[in-house]
Amino acid sequence: MEKLFIEGGRKLTGRIQISGAKNSAVALIPAAILAGAEVVLENVPDISDVHIYSEILQDLGAVVEQDNDMIRIDSTRMEARPMPNGKIKELRASYYLMGAMLGRFGEAIIGMPGGCNLGPRPIDQHVKGFEALGARMSHEHGSLHIQAKELIGSKVYLDVVSVGATINIMLAACRAKGKTIIENAAKEPEIIDVATLLNAMGASIKGAGTDVIRIEGVEKLSGCRHSIIPDRIEAGTYMIAAAATGGDVVIDNIIPRHMESLTAKLREMNIRVEEEDDAVHVIGCDTYEAIDIKTLPYPGFPTDLQQPITSLLTAANGTSIVTDNIYHARFKHAEHLLNMGAKIKVEGRSAVIEGKTSLVGGKVMATDLRAGAALVIAGLMANGITEITGVHHIDRGYAELEEKLKSLGAVMWREKSIQRAY
Repeated sequence: MEKLFIEGGRKLTGRIQISGAKNSAVALIPAAILAGAEVVLENVPDISDVHIYSEILQDLGAVVEQDNDMIRIDSTRMEARPMPNGKIKELRASYYLMGAMLGRFGEAIIGMPGGCNLGPRPIDQHVKGFEALGARMSHEHGSLHIQAKELIGSKVYLDVVSVGATINIMLAACRAKGKTIIENAAKEPEIIDVATLLNAMGASIKGAGTDVIRIEGVEKLSGCRHSIIPDRIEAGTYMIAAAATGGDVVIDNIIPRHMESLTAKLREMNIRVEEEDDAVHVIGCDTYEAIDIKTLPYPGFPTDLQQPITSLLTAANGTSIVTDNIYHARFKHAEHLLNMGAKIKVEGRSAVIEGKTSLVGGKVMATDLRAGAALVIAGLMANGITEITGVHHIDRGYAELEEKLKSLGAVMWREKSIQRAY
């Protein structure tokens, strides 16, 4: 087990490069197996979720080769083997194997996915979509068994806007007979990224990025090469970190349009954000204003940036209210910020933050991926040294975190903790 140490109180300055999107990569890797041929993914982030997914595909018989930020996936000899536990339990996005295996082999036996504990995240909309396509579902020995003699296109209305369900239904439907229409579909950029890959493989998908997606099934998909879009959540995290330290940072390799909800809120706080073609320049100052935030599906404010921006709001003048309409249990970081001197009160789905408080370094724990990002930002802001455990959560979604922050002037390091047997 590792600990991350941060010596706070330093302004971040300089330029950094954003990696490929984690939320795209974990959907694109299973999507690649639909081809039954070699697919090359570029701009792949060096994160533990990607490594785990690569291992899962290899366990199923695929050949996976990684070279820096490029992955070659050849699933020609892949088999529909049961996946009840093991690595499946280590990441939430393992559920994309349901749609991919169903589309490729007509069946999937898979354990319930793991990942961060953010409260109930049911897969009922995924199941609804698969059943609409003609699949039969059953639970046996803790695993979900999905089978279909033949997938037939259908109309699917999602009762809840769900990124995961939208992508999973797309994966299965692109190999179904006839037309599938997904209504009330999620509109996140990562969905467009997955549709772009599938279309390059020979699928026929229209409307990705809107709330109605039309998919004309095809009999066969072929290999291709695809570059993953930049990670808007990683970019947003560094934008927030720059502001939190009163810094001056240029963040390269991003799509500014994807950052509009965050950019608007930072400007509302009195933070200077200058947009370029594929970069943003964030310039902090001494006085920030309190704001209210409500997370919403894209293009609204992303739930994945709710926790990081909570740390920044402790430095604002006045009282801010952050409401998470996506995950009600996404405030576990609040108690750790309280230990660092923050004044936060969690009330149901909202956190009330009394600003202009000075954070002090201490011992805290990352309970999930974005909570870890929030604590890193708090550590950069705090006086003294912050010690963060649960670092494996952070490694799931941020490539080269320390290297990038240290290049901007942060002082941080890792140490392995010794666990004694008694």
